[in-house]
Amino acid sequence: MANLKEIRGRITSISSTMQITSAMKMVSAAKLKKATDAIVMLRPYSEKLQEIIENVSSTVDLEGVSSYTEEREVKKELYIVVTSNKGLAGAFNSSVIKELNHSIADTNYEIEILTVGKKVYDSVRRSRKVYDNQSAIFDGMSFEVVSNFVENVMRDFREGSFDKVYVIYNKFINAATQEVKKEQILPIALPEQAEVPNTDYLFEPNAKDILEVLMPKSIKTQVYKAILDSVASEHGARMTAMHKATDNAEALRNDLKIFYNKARQAAITNEILEIVGGAEALKNS
Repeated sequence: MANLKEIRGRITSISSTMQITSAMKMVSAAKLKKATDAIVMLRPYSEKLQEIIENVSSTVDLEGVSSYTEEREVKKELYIVVTSNKGLAGAFNSSVIKELNHSIADTNYEIEILTVGKKVYDSVRRSRKVYDNQSAIFDGMSFEVVSNFVENVMRDFREGSFDKVYVIYNKFINAATQEVKKEQILPIALPEQAEVPNTDYLFEPNAKDILEVLMPKSIKTQVYKAILDSVASEHGARMTAMHKATDNAEALRNDLKIFYNKARQAAITNEILEIVGGAEALKNS
């Protein structure tokens, strides 16, 4: 049985851990608000951009219009995988890595991975070919920064280096819920029978030129949205994990305090019994 000094040390250690987890929870909660605002503002823009592309596409013959819609025999795939640079966020990182491993487990295609986040980079760098590592993007993230590396992906797709490109990330639902998503970003998947809009549009200069401008922007926006979703999900997951850690530490500390008080009471009782026994021995001597 642990002595009283060891128990006091454990109680002190757990109390210090509670202070750390509680502080991390508050920091994540503050960052979550900013991250949530960013993704909430971007989602309508991304959805409307995709809707416009579908509407314009329904008015033209897509064959030969854009290399970004070209379906070809799949020989090589690129996965853009988004995690975080830090841990202590529950299953946030492991669930994305699990989805990646599941997606490429039984494929016969050549696979390359573009890592966004140190956690996925550390997981795959020894076992898979890393196309690029963009873990430093979180230090100063903006649409322009994301656009730069997505430009390279788009160029390599046009040149035939990749036949399909996917993005895997955590979609933000709320602070306690994140959903792992796998989305195809190249080639752009358009509805087979797109509904023709009821409104007649006049295109200037023409529909094909408009698609050539909108499609690259849509691809970049989709990746940027995935990263913003992941950032919001990370803060939500860490806030939830630190909240649970604080509650668990408090419960453990309370149990140790009860155990400590019982042990201390037993020690005092034993001391009293020893004193009484010694007094009786002197009395009878």
